[in-house]
Amino acid sequence: MINVAIVEDDSREQEVLAEYLSRYSDHFSIRTFKTAVEFLTGYKPNYDIVFMDIDMPHMDGMEAAHKLRDLDKAVCLIFVTNMAQFAVKGYEVSAFDFLVKPVAYANFSMKLDRVMNHLATRTDRSVLISSGENKKKIRVGDILYVEIMRHKIIYHTLEGETESYGTLKNVEEMLDDPLFVRCNSCYLVNLRFVSAIDGNFAVVGEDRLLMSARRKQPFEKALTDYICGE
Repeated sequence: MINVAIVEDDSREQEVLAEYLSRYSDHFSIRTFKTAVEFLTGYKPNYDIVFMDIDMPHMDGMEAAHKLRDLDKAVCLIFVTNMAQFAVKGYEVSAFDFLVKPVAYANFSMKLDRVMNHLATRTDRSVLISSGENKKKIRVGDILYVEIMRHKIIYHTLEGETESYGTLKNVEEMLDDPLFVRCNSCYLVNLRFVSAIDGNFAVVGEDRLLMSARRKQPFEKALTDYICGE
């Protein structure tokens, strides 16, 4: 079952999205919220997809999205807006995509195909990490980035840090995921969790990772291609 939140103050738009979801598949559990404040109050990261209107009272969708990312780095966020010019700002909060009102089913279905493919590739696969005398299973989709310090490998995940030994090249081969991209020789970054590019730094969670001169342009291109779905 895919858990979906619809944050939209227009009841008609809520009904349209819910109807489109039910037409797409019967494997969705849907909750609706009239305001972002209601949605964020007591929020728990149990959702797979959030449809967020931008133009809402009390707290607009962009402000709400920033607060959401403080609570949940992994959820797929899709903006629903009649202000297409603001959709590009979704880059700041790692928005997966956006829908322009009035939402047409053909466009909705195409965007949801991308989301479902993304969820399928991100959620299930795990890797086994040797940590001292122990082994630990880590979900690939939970890894924010991997850091190397001398020969020590540090996996920064949603659950905390796990240390191992080896090379970053071996980690790349083990993860075998095109969304893990180096921003310099020390960091292998999961593009799903990049919230911003700030000068020469990639912002990942609460960390700012320096991009080297050689890797900055290909890293930014990979991020742009990911956001644009190419």
